[in-house]
Amino acid sequence: MDGRVAAVLFDDQGKADIEAILAGLTETEFEQAGLRRVLQNPDHVEDWRVGEAIAEVYLTDHRSCTFPWPDGRDERKSGSSLPGADLVGFGIDGQGDCCFVFGEVKTSRERLHPPGTMYGPTGLKQQLEDLRDSNAIRDGLVTYLAHRAGPASWQVQFQQAMKRYLGNPSDVQLHGVLVRDVEPHRDDLRARLRSLGTGCPEGTRIELLALYLPQERLEGIGREMVTRRRQGGNR
Repeated sequence: MDGRVAAVLFDDQGKADIEAILAGLTETEFEQAGLRRVLQNPDHVEDWRVGEAIAEVYLTDHRSCTFPWPDGRDERKSGSSLPGADLVGFGIDGQGDCCFVFGEVKTSRERLHPPGTMYGPTGLKQQLEDLRDSNAIRDGLVTYLAHRAGPASWQVQFQQAMKRYLGNPSDVQLHGVLVRDVEPHRDDLRARLRSLGTGCPEGTRIELLALYLPQERLEGIGREMVTRRRQGGNR
């Protein structure tokens, strides 16, 4: 939690990129103090944001995914939640080729199996069905990355994924990730997996994952991450 998850949660890479762009402009101590203020870590982090960071690190390490542009960089004010998929990026398929990856993440402390976050118009099942079935939603996410790909180091990955997408807009990977702090249970995902597979378009690959933390670990985990970052003295 003090390593990869914290780095994603507090967007250490994005801050480093800003510091590199502004290198040489902050010549006085006053200017340097101003930059530190602008780039300071937030005073408050919602628990669900930690769940998203955990999911992102897991998919990066275990599913060969890359998520180059965190949606937190597009917030107009701290704490806002943007529409669209939680995770947008690239994945590598079985042939070693690059494609678009969209991920939805739900963090839940409920004791039910499955939790309520799986149901309803904003539930994990419906969000994945929307990504599976709607060209318009996927087009919007692809455009979101396109606007940021021009000068980026990941431009080639975008071009490779875009070529596949133009050939078949259903040729994408979808990941639904449930982050919980209860005993693992098959019912968390089993029924949802069957329904998502029904009528799945040609080329679409869907995976559901449940990541289980120690019991009763999620409550206040955002606050704890802020405290740990301050105590560690990192950025």
